[in-house]
Amino acid sequence: MPDTQLTPEVFDRAIVAIALTTGHDHRLVYYNDAFRDLFGERPLGVPAREVFTEPGAERFVATLDAVLADGTARQVTAPRTLACPDGGTVHRHFVYSCSPATTRDGPGILATAIDTTAELHSAHEAERLSAERLQALQRYEALMTAAAQMVWLVHADGSACELVPGWEALTGQPFAEAVGSGWLEVIHPQDRDQVATRWADAARDLPTAFEHIFRVRGADGGYRHVRARAVPIARDGGQAEWIGTTADIEDQWRNRLRERLLARAGAVTEAERPEDAFAALATTVVPDLTDVCAVYLLREPDAAGGEVVATRIASVARPGLPPLPAINRQTFTLGERARKALSDRTPVVLDFAGGDIPAGTLPEISARWLRRAGATSLTLLPIVVDGAVVALAATANCEGAPPPGPADVDLQHEVLQRAQAPLRQALALQRLRHAAVVLQRAMLTTPPRIGGADLAARYRPGSRNVEVGGDWYDAFTLPDGSLAMTIGDVAGHDLAAATTMGQLRAMLRSIAYTRPHGHTPADTLRELDTAAEGLGVGSFATAVHARLTRHGADGGWEVEWSNAGHPPPVLVPVTGPPRLLVAEDADVPLCVDPGRPRVTHRDPVGPGETLLFYTDGLVEVPGEHLNDGIARLCEAAAQARHRPLAELCEHLTGRVVDVRDDIAMIAFRPAPTAPAKGRQR
Repeated sequence: MPDTQLTPEVFDRAIVAIALTTGHDHRLVYYNDAFRDLFGERPLGVPAREVFTEPGAERFVATLDAVLADGTARQVTAPRTLACPDGGTVHRHFVYSCSPATTRDGPGILATAIDTTAELHSAHEAERLSAERLQALQRYEALMTAAAQMVWLVHADGSACELVPGWEALTGQPFAEAVGSGWLEVIHPQDRDQVATRWADAARDLPTAFEHIFRVRGADGGYRHVRARAVPIARDGGQAEWIGTTADIEDQWRNRLRERLLARAGAVTEAERPEDAFAALATTVVPDLTDVCAVYLLREPDAAGGEVVATRIASVARPGLPPLPAINRQTFTLGERARKALSDRTPVVLDFAGGDIPAGTLPEISARWLRRAGATSLTLLPIVVDGAVVALAATANCEGAPPPGPADVDLQHEVLQRAQAPLRQALALQRLRHAAVVLQRAMLTTPPRIGGADLAARYRPGSRNVEVGGDWYDAFTLPDGSLAMTIGDVAGHDLAAATTMGQLRAMLRSIAYTRPHGHTPADTLRELDTAAEGLGVGSFATAVHARLTRHGADGGWEVEWSNAGHPPPVLVPVTGPPRLLVAEDADVPLCVDPGRPRVTHRDPVGPGETLLFYTDGLVEVPGEHLNDGIARLCEAAAQARHRPLAELCEHLTGRVVDVRDDIAMIAFRPAPTAPAKGRQR
């Protein structure tokens, strides 16, 4: 059978640089427009050593040699530098990966490169600006230290007995209301208990000095940070009172917070998944600027007007709040206020302090959580990457905290926009992974329609990689009218695994289809194993191959199956517990020992019963025994056994929240027997 060949033209419009070489001298046979923009024009049909002559290019050629030698993909994540292709003075920087591929010209290498020039230049500029800002901040702090401060006097228990007029000017609270413990009323609700506790601890332990930073409500209704310093005054051998000063440090505190948060956002670097990049970004604003932050990825970038669909992919809350709803990649239709934030590219603040959350403002699952958390406000912040709105962040203040002021909103927005490089990289990898999945699915055929039974199949790519994998399913009608059904998994998650998968699948189809009726599934797998070894296609793989034939007059079928080291099929009866199709002595996987005999087993499949073939991505959880995952699958299949077959497959694959590995599934169900009609009188 001919090898499954990579068609490079699918990458013509890819946003990342793609090149393809072939042969032991790595002749360049293809590159796309993005490659030309990054590296300039390069001659085709010429060996790589003659094409790439820049200083340091020998390391790239050595990587090509290593990948071709052992068939293992390699990534180079340390930035590489080359002169500008148009002869300019600005150097270009990039990272790249190389994967083995089968081309129309024979074995070759697929090279992928991502331009990181803007990210590196931005990082250098950020370092320079941070140093300048730090110097300015130090000068400002020195000036604030020399400024006048408010002076006050309180009793040993913390009750105020004397305040200078500056307190009323700052807070708007008259002395008559501040005397005693009344001054605590203008402390921020989330700081009040801590301030009271610190005073009680100081009165008990009598430190040499007391210092604390907290927020007080200003005369304009907003909150400002102040620093209180005090020393105890002792009389007659005991503490009599405290004398202290309070300084308004809001601007100083905000400058420090801004520098710290922007530095933290800038430290969000590499991320393979948008989920990881946005989760790290949300963590930078919680709890310093807000109590909770959730990020919704837009299905269509720059979507505005009409219906806008988004998926919640990250959420972070400060300790002490109710547990957040699980991230299950559900999609939501955004409300009018969210659409306005996206279309205007401007934050929108919703104030809930005066009552409940208005109906229809948010998805109900989010509204329920905000009610439980005592949310007082919600801020909607559009996230723009490369000029397009790609996501919406929603932050909330809870448990009595007032809505954020304009300065808080601006800082939240600035921090969330800071991590452009990892967001851009994660989104680019997601788009590349989507293109790879399209290639993968092109190799998977739609199950045939057969009389007297239903067939359904599902495939979900793993979320931990960006390349195609080796999982596959197949079903086709044989010349004698029986049905062949297969599930398989080739080790690896790269183009090599996908290529091997395509070759094994094609060879198995040919062997099963051309052999006479007496040819068993075990015979088919044995011949496949022999052919794979002889043709050099061998790569560790598991599979279950079966032939199903109608059996009896009641609508039942019989399945003949052989298992090459794969997770056991599940047979779900109409009633009663599911059963695993297992053998006492399991056959070895493919490409291990082609000479070993294989065994065919037979089982009936009655009307309405369901036969499930699946790959280990459906049941495997790191650190857990595989049997535990299979047991959960059986339980879930039993609970949903009466659903239509396609809906059952969607239910079983959709319940896996964190899809770390590819999932393939194919299911078969004979038509249930119609109930007998009663006699008519």
